[in-house]
Amino acid sequence: MKILDRYILTTYLKTFLSVFVILLLIFVLQTIWLYIKELAGKDLDMVVVFKFLAYFMPKLIPLVIPLTILLSSIMVFGSFAENYEFAAMKSTGISLQRAMSGLSIFIVVLGFTTFMFSNNVIPWAEYNSLNLRKNIAKLKPAMLLAEGQFNEVGDYNIKFASKSGDKGQYLNDVIIHIKGQGADSRTNSQMIKSVSGELIGKETSNVLKLILSDGNYYNDIYRKKPEERNKQPFAKSTFEKYTINIDLSQINDNVDIDAKSDSDKYNMLNLSELNYTIDSLTKKRNSAHKTLSKSLYQRTNITRLKNIDVPKSKVKPKSDSIYSGEILDLFETKNKSQLLDLALRNIKSTKQIIESKQLEQKFAKSNYNKHIVSFHEKLALGFACVILFFVGAPLGALIRKGGIGLPMVIAIVLFLAYHFIGIFAINSAKSGDFNPILASWFSTLVMFPLGLFLTKRATEDKGLFEMGNIIEPLKKIFNIKPKDSVSYKFLSKYSNEELINVVKQYESLGHSENTRYEAIKTLNARGVNIDEMRNQGVSIRTAFDASKTMFNNYIAHSKFAIVLYGIGVVLLVLFFVFKNNKMPSLQAASIQLSAVALFLFIIYYLKSIFNLNRFYSHINKKVKMPHIILLIIGVPLYMLVYPFLNVKINEDLKQNCLDSLK
Repeated sequence: MKILDRYILTTYLKTFLSVFVILLLIFVLQTIWLYIKELAGKDLDMVVVFKFLAYFMPKLIPLVIPLTILLSSIMVFGSFAENYEFAAMKSTGISLQRAMSGLSIFIVVLGFTTFMFSNNVIPWAEYNSLNLRKNIAKLKPAMLLAEGQFNEVGDYNIKFASKSGDKGQYLNDVIIHIKGQGADSRTNSQMIKSVSGELIGKETSNVLKLILSDGNYYNDIYRKKPEERNKQPFAKSTFEKYTINIDLSQINDNVDIDAKSDSDKYNMLNLSELNYTIDSLTKKRNSAHKTLSKSLYQRTNITRLKNIDVPKSKVKPKSDSIYSGEILDLFETKNKSQLLDLALRNIKSTKQIIESKQLEQKFAKSNYNKHIVSFHEKLALGFACVILFFVGAPLGALIRKGGIGLPMVIAIVLFLAYHFIGIFAINSAKSGDFNPILASWFSTLVMFPLGLFLTKRATEDKGLFEMGNIIEPLKKIFNIKPKDSVSYKFLSKYSNEELINVVKQYESLGHSENTRYEAIKTLNARGVNIDEMRNQGVSIRTAFDASKTMFNNYIAHSKFAIVLYGIGVVLLVLFFVFKNNKMPSLQAASIQLSAVALFLFIIYYLKSIFNLNRFYSHINKKVKMPHIILLIIGVPLYMLVYPFLNVKINEDLKQNCLDSLK
């Protein structure tokens, strides 16, 4: 290893390790704060607490490692640039790529190590942490009673609106479902509802006492006769005080804090196990679809149609013809009603089956997508480490600032963008709204072009942004002129003959070429066309006429496009407004009109691009054609792209006009 590579690597490792430890400590403290409710008040020894943290720390690596790489890269390379070390390297012929090459090998190895860690250690940590949390929860269920939801404690499901008191022992608006026993274990036939309640017990006690006040006890009465069951009879009793003693001995005495019972979660599996599970879920889903389709086919009662006679005189089948008349006309009148009745009953039963299967299929699809996401997340993590390095290193070289201040701010902003893009994509994929494979790679793919752009800028020794390329078009769009700019308002006072003279003899009159062009624009505004100018001695090539026509066609089509785009977007927004306010008729009308408007917008937008292409081909300057990326962005963001395109084609028409003047 050369001295330069060793120096860069050791500098980077020192920063990397210190940043990693600090970030890991921050995330561990955040984890403790997040799960403090599960640890506090459980009389747990320190060994269990340390086990809890040890099992949760590996799950923080997918957050800590990418952020550490990004921040360390910005800090180290920013410090090199700030201290003119890069300048010294470049003076000896060492480029940025050469300086990054040795460190790049380390980052690739780190990315592979991170992948192996996420594939082997993180599933183990997920497996152990989930089981440890469940076992801790069983120790003191009285501490786990949460507001606004049913809490399972022994044979009781307890729900309450709120709790108060220094220990949270006073409950308000209590509802309790008592689990059935024996044959009725799946039913909740007994329910208690009270205005308030109080929990009394000690952490060392195996009995949790719940004293209820001002309530009712409901018990469903089972009737043997089916017609009496439809009445849904129940017994109701009122009480002022009612005490429930919940035996916790079986829960507390039999808890093994190291027991491992849950092992089928998707985030507990490595790649090979996920691949096997995904294959099993695919077969299960296909089998469920076949079973459903077979069930629906059997319910169509197609076989019963064979028992209905079809008069032969009605149908004269031919091998090369298709019957195109009314189907019911093939049957006798008595069979028509039979067919219609059969169809109605079939539709009702099919609808009921489909509705009952929808939730099941939705859950199965979500579970399948979660496994796909988990599989590809492990692969994407290693690539993300490499890509974030190629974002951070050139960015540090461009901003030329080391230390904690600015690099920390930039790194956090970039990482939050990377992280939240990934979260939104993955959540959408789990709900079935986004492709699960693309969702796992989406944030990495977003960062990839940014890394290429920054590396290219840093290699070419350019600034982070060329602000002039952005500010100048904006100034032209908003007609912001510099203080020393020339005003052409004086031309409005000239007569047509004087303007013609300005065009023909601008140099002798002391005017610039811009004044010449403004004089032509003033003449056009007064209704004097190019042919009339030629008749008065202005020498301008005939090719400019075609350029002007193509320019006018572009302006006309682009105006249609921007109007249709605005209508389509407004109607699309109204669609969501009507949908949220439950106005189905207006909702349907707005989405249909929006689709039509946006479809027409696409047509006129393509026409305007066609006119642009013809214009630049005609003036032999296709290199000045707007970049394809800008044109693609123009489809969803035409409101922003439209003014930039107008400014550009106006500038190029002006230059073409000046070039055409002889």
